[in-house]
Amino acid sequence: MKRPTIADIATRAGVSKVAVSYALNGQPGVSEATRARIVAIAEEIGWRPNSAARALNGARANCVGLALCRPARILGVEPFFMELISGIEGVLADRSYALLLQVVTSHRQESEVYRHWWGESRIDGVFLVDLHSSDARVPELERLGMPVVVIGHPSESGSLSAIWSDDGQAVRETVGYLVALGHRRVARVAGMPELVHTRVRDQAFAAACEGAAEHVIVHTDYTGDEGARATRRLLSSPDRPTAIVYDNDIMAVAGLSVAQEMRVDVPRDLSIVAWDDSPLSQVVRPPLTALTRDIPAYGAHAAQRLLALIAGESVPPYEDQAAVLTPRGSTGPAPGA
Repeated sequence: MKRPTIADIATRAGVSKVAVSYALNGQPGVSEATRARIVAIAEEIGWRPNSAARALNGARANCVGLALCRPARILGVEPFFMELISGIEGVLADRSYALLLQVVTSHRQESEVYRHWWGESRIDGVFLVDLHSSDARVPELERLGMPVVVIGHPSESGSLSAIWSDDGQAVRETVGYLVALGHRRVARVAGMPELVHTRVRDQAFAAACEGAAEHVIVHTDYTGDEGARATRRLLSSPDRPTAIVYDNDIMAVAGLSVAQEMRVDVPRDLSIVAWDDSPLSQVVRPPLTALTRDIPAYGAHAAQRLLALIAGESVPPYEDQAAVLTPRGSTGPAPGA
């Protein structure tokens, strides 16, 4: 897990370290073909010239990285990431480590950010979040060889160490609860379909509803606007659901507002469940039934595992506690039940 050095480039290129230095600094003494090959190898392994001194002596950066491919406006209002980061920071601060955070617009940019950070010796490891199916970031990070903890399901994490919780269990508990209340038309306002945890929840939701309730899934981008729009469509349907499960608290609160706007009483006419509890879920009226888990502890466990990887320890995949249902005033018996 050492950082790329001039010596690594020299070995790959079959030349001396002096030749590598000449090539990377634009000095004469090497052919243009050799220079091009050396520059290509340096780019491939993530070496950066401004990090040469630190990369050669293997100094620790005492910093880990997190790049988030989410709109900054969402991060400002969604409690999940703020609570996750608070848990990460609590562990890092005790070890005199810093967290380098950057918002990016694409996975390609995210991979490039990680390559630059690693090559410039700015970080000792990274967290990878929002895992996608066949995620191209995974083989890229495997190739770089830096310590990585994936906060997501191990089915798509490759050889990288993963920490996750059983979303399927939480979905089954929620659907079972709603069915027990007499609900036979249940909807789910979900997140982005390409996310692994969305896929896991989709599959668990469909399986739990099979033979017990009609169901529909609407995918969104996690924003309140999209949650409100999905809720209006669902409540305008002739076979509108009597219960809706939302993939985050922002969308659930937006859905509650739409229901009240459309004069659909909660919980008499519609039951609402929010994924991931937060103060926001508890201050609205009625307070929202929610899937509750200790998100700061989740972040802390991820940070502990990344620091262990940086220290050279073996870190196997780790299943954290699943979310549990906390019933509140937004759920009740189905109409006519």
